[in-house]
Amino acid sequence: MLGVYKAHTFRAGLQITPIPATANPQLVSFLTTASYSSSQALFKALVSLRGEKMKAPLFVTNCVATAALLLSFAIAPVANAADNLPPAKPLKVPELKYEKFVMPNGLVVLTHEDHRLPLVAVDLWYHVGPLNERPGRTGFAHLFEHMMFEGSEHVGEKAHFKFLEGAGATDINGTTDFDRTNYFETVPSNQLELALWLESDRMGFLLEGLDRVKLTNQRDVVRNERRQGEGTPYNMADEQIYHMLYPQQHPYYASVIGSHADIEAARINDVRDFHQQFYTPNNASIAIAGDFNPTQLKALLAKYFGPIPKGPAVEPVTVKTPPITAQKRATVTDTVQLPRLSVAWLTPPVFSKGDAETDLLVHILGSGKASRLYRKLVYEQQIAQTVTCNLNPLKLGSVAECDITAKPNVTLDTLETALWKEIASLQSDGPTQAEVDRARTVDVTRKIIGLQRLGGFGGVADTLDRYNQFLDDPGYLPKDIARYQAATTASVKQVASQYLGKDQSVVVDCVPGKKVVDDVPRSPDNTDAEAKLTAPYASQFEEQQNWRKTPPPAGPTSAFNLPVPKTFSLSNGLTVYMLEDHSLPVFTAGVTVRAGSEADSPAKAGLAGFTARLLTEGTTQRSATTLADNAEQIGTNLNSAAGVDMATAGLSALSNNTEAGLDLLSDVVQHPAFAADEIDRVRKQRLVAILQEGDQPVASMLRVGFRTLYGDHPYGFRPIGTTEGIKSITREDIQGFWKAHYGPKDAALVFAGDISQAEAKRLAEKYFAAWSGSASTALSLPPAPNPPSLKIVIVDKPGSPQTALYAIGFGIPRTAPDYPAVLIMNNVLGGLFASRINMNLREEHGYTYGASSGFFFNRTGGPFYSGAQVRTDVTAPAAKQLMLELNRIRTEPPTATELKLAKDSLLHSLPGDFETTQASVGGLQQIFIYGLPLDYYAKLPGRFEAVTPVEVSKAAQTDVHPDQLVLMAVGDRAKIEPGLKELNLGPIEYRDTSGNPVK
Repeated sequence: MLGVYKAHTFRAGLQITPIPATANPQLVSFLTTASYSSSQALFKALVSLRGEKMKAPLFVTNCVATAALLLSFAIAPVANAADNLPPAKPLKVPELKYEKFVMPNGLVVLTHEDHRLPLVAVDLWYHVGPLNERPGRTGFAHLFEHMMFEGSEHVGEKAHFKFLEGAGATDINGTTDFDRTNYFETVPSNQLELALWLESDRMGFLLEGLDRVKLTNQRDVVRNERRQGEGTPYNMADEQIYHMLYPQQHPYYASVIGSHADIEAARINDVRDFHQQFYTPNNASIAIAGDFNPTQLKALLAKYFGPIPKGPAVEPVTVKTPPITAQKRATVTDTVQLPRLSVAWLTPPVFSKGDAETDLLVHILGSGKASRLYRKLVYEQQIAQTVTCNLNPLKLGSVAECDITAKPNVTLDTLETALWKEIASLQSDGPTQAEVDRARTVDVTRKIIGLQRLGGFGGVADTLDRYNQFLDDPGYLPKDIARYQAATTASVKQVASQYLGKDQSVVVDCVPGKKVVDDVPRSPDNTDAEAKLTAPYASQFEEQQNWRKTPPPAGPTSAFNLPVPKTFSLSNGLTVYMLEDHSLPVFTAGVTVRAGSEADSPAKAGLAGFTARLLTEGTTQRSATTLADNAEQIGTNLNSAAGVDMATAGLSALSNNTEAGLDLLSDVVQHPAFAADEIDRVRKQRLVAILQEGDQPVASMLRVGFRTLYGDHPYGFRPIGTTEGIKSITREDIQGFWKAHYGPKDAALVFAGDISQAEAKRLAEKYFAAWSGSASTALSLPPAPNPPSLKIVIVDKPGSPQTALYAIGFGIPRTAPDYPAVLIMNNVLGGLFASRINMNLREEHGYTYGASSGFFFNRTGGPFYSGAQVRTDVTAPAAKQLMLELNRIRTEPPTATELKLAKDSLLHSLPGDFETTQASVGGLQQIFIYGLPLDYYAKLPGRFEAVTPVEVSKAAQTDVHPDQLVLMAVGDRAKIEPGLKELNLGPIEYRDTSGNPVK
C-alpha cells in the first residue's frame, strides 16, 4: 500500500481501498484539513489493495511473551520538575501466545488465538523482494504481487477480490518491501476456510491461469502506480537518495516498484520462473490470528496447503553493503513550491547491534513535535515547514533519513547548517535521559497498540511473521522491547558518533524546476505471442486437485452483537459515551464538538480549522513544547483538528496512563492559550500548507472541485481554508469562535478500551466537571446552490505524468433515509475493488492504479466523487469510460450477483469497524454529531438486510446525477485538452490551483 513507508521506495500494494462506507465521514474531512501530507493521506483513501492428510509437524513450540518479563518494562514517569502529570500505574501487559509448526513441504505456520471478535486474519509472507532481484529485472517482486491477484486455476480470473469482499473481508492487500512480500486479509471467522482456499490456490496453482494478457494489463497498472509516485512532490528525490546510498548492482539501489524500463521488459516466462523459484511453501510463512479452532485449523491447512510440492531451495543473499566514506551530494529538480533538504545514512541492519539505539536516536532527532529538529527549526527558528526523520530497517543495512522542507525564502544551506549543529550536539553531549525515556516509551506504546489489529500493517499476524522472517523467533516481542530498555544515553550517543557523520552521509537538495521522469513506451501488442508455456504439474496431479474448483462454504456464523455504548452526562451538560474492551491495556479518548468548517464564513475560511489546530499548541498551564514533551512522556501524540461537521481533540495510550492522558486532553480543550506568537507561527504553517496543495493533484482537485461546485457555500471551502481567509483571522476571531462553539452542552467525551464505567465517571468528573461555556447547536447552513450542468474544469500542471480525473457532484446528508441503500449502490459503482468503475478503468483498460467512488456524508449534504488518477495519454478515454459507468448505474440496475456482493461486504465487515479503540471512538462520534440512536450500530445489520433491489436502483436514480457534475481534470493541459474537447461532454473551464478562473 503506497505510503505505508516512505514513498521513495515506491513500496506498494495491490490496491488502495476506498474509504469504508461505514467509516466516520469526518475522517475524510480530517484527512483534508491540515496539510499537504494530509492530502496524501486522503489520496490513499480515495484510490486507497490438495487433499492429503498432513503428516506430523516436524516440530512444535508454544511460546508466551510473559507478563512478568514485559511488566519490568512498565513505562516509568520521566523526571521533570515542572511536570505535574499524574503518575503511571502498573502496566497490565498482554500475553502474545503463539504456536509454531512446520509442514512437511516446508511451510512455516504461526498461530495466535483471540476470540474477542468473530474475525480471523491470514497473513502470508514470502521471503522474496528486491533483495532477490538482479539488475535489469528490478520490480519483479512487486509486479508479481499484482499478478497474484489476477486469478488462479481453481478460483477464476479476477475473482479473488470478489470472494473476499463478498465475505466481508477487511484489510485485503499485498505489499512488497525490499526484503519480503506479503499478502493478507482479515475475514469473519466463519470464512477462514475461504481465505485458506484462496491463498493456497495462488501459491500452488497460479501459473495455469497466468498468460500474457494478464501480464500486459498488470504491467500497465504497475506503471500507473509508479507514475502516481512520480507525480507526488519530492518522490524523485527520495529515489535518488537510494541511488546514492547503494552501488548500482546492490539489491536496494532501485526502487521496490522497479524502473519503467524493467517493468516493461518483464516477459511471461520470466514471471512464471520467478513464481516457481520463490512462491513456494518452503519459502513462506503463514500467520493466522484470531477466532479459530486450532484442531480444525490444522486440518484445513493440511487440506489446502499440504499437497503443494516443496520448491527449490532459495539460497541466502550474501551481498555486502559497502560503507560510505565520503559525503555524496546531488540536486534534483521537481515541480514543487518549496525546496527540501534530505540527508541519509547507512545504519546497522534490522535487529542487529545498534539498531534499537539508532531508532531511538532518529526519534530524538526528528520524529514528532518533541524532537530536537522540530523544536529548533519549526518551533523556535521557524525556518522549516516540516521535519521528518525516520529509520527504514532492512536486512542488508538500514537507512536513517531526515527530510526538512524549507519555509519560503529560507535556503537549504541554512537548514543543513542547523541539522548538522543538532547532530554535533548529540555526538558530543548525547541525548538527555528524559529524551531516551520518552523515545522508548513511544516505541513500547506503539508496539502494544498495534496488537489491537489482527492482521497486516503491524497487527498480531504481521508481528509474528516479521519476527519469524528476520529472526526465526515469532515470540521475539519481549526481547525486542528489552533491546530498547537496555539503551542508555551513552549507547545512543555512541551510534550518533558512529553512524551519523558528515562523511557517511548522502545529501539531496530538491528544488523547484522541471520534473524529470524516465518513462518508456509500452511493448507491442504481440509481445509474448509466441511464448511457449510449460504446465507446472503432470495431468494426473492436476486431476487429483479438481476438488478445488468448488469454493468452500461459509461455516456457522459466530454470534456477535455490534456494541451499544454506555452513556451518562455530567451536571454541566457534557455527554459521555464509552465502550469497554479489556483485551489489551489500551485506551482512546476524544472530545468532539460541533465546531467544524460549516460554521466558517467565506471571508474567514479556515477559522474552525485554525482554532482546532491551536488547541494543542499551548494552554494557560503548558507551553506547546511542554505539551509535546508531556504527550511523549506517556507514549502518545495529542491530536486536534476540524473537519466539516465537527472538531476533535484526542489521544491513544496505554491504560496505565489513562489519568495522565485525561489531564492533557482536558487541558487542551478547556484552557487553550491562543498565544499571539503561536497564532503567528501556525498561521505561517497553514499558509504554506495551502501553497503546497498546488503540488498535489488530488488536493488541487478537491480544492477547485468543491469551490466550483458550491461557490461561497461553506461546503465550497476545505477546512484548511483559503490564503485570504487565514491571513484575515485575528486572535479575537479565534477566541470568539472557541467561546461560541466549545462548551460542555454541545460536546461529547468519548472513551473506548481498557476503562471501566466507574473509572470513566470518576475521570470525567475530575477533569471535565468544571468546564463551562454556552456553546449551542444553533447553526443554520444556507441552501446549496443549484446543481451545475455537466462541465469540465482543467487545472494545468505541466509535465504531470498523470491526470487527477474525478467527477464531483452533490451528495446526500449522513442522516438521509436511504443511506443504507446508497452505500450498497456505491459498492456496486465504485466502493469496492470489484466495483464497476475499478474493474473498467483499472482491470479492463489498465488506465489507472485504482479507481473508486464515494460520498462525503456531511450534516446537510456534501459532495459525491468518482474517478481516479489516470495516465496522461488516456485522460480522454478514461473520462469517457467513467461517464459511461456513471450513466450505466442508472440504466443497468445492479445484477443479483452484484447486489449480493455489495450487501454482504457491508454486512459481514461491520465487526471489523470496531477492531481498534480508535475506530470505536470514530463510530461513537458519529452517534453524537448526527444524533443517531445509541443502538444504531446494533440495528445497522438489519437495515442493510432490509434494503431491496428496488431501493438500490432508486438510490442510483436519486443520488447519482451524471448530467450535473463537474468533471475535474488536474494534469498537463497541453496534452489532455484536445482529447477532452473531442469528447464533447460539456463546456470546458480553466482554473488555477486556488479555484480562480483563468483563460
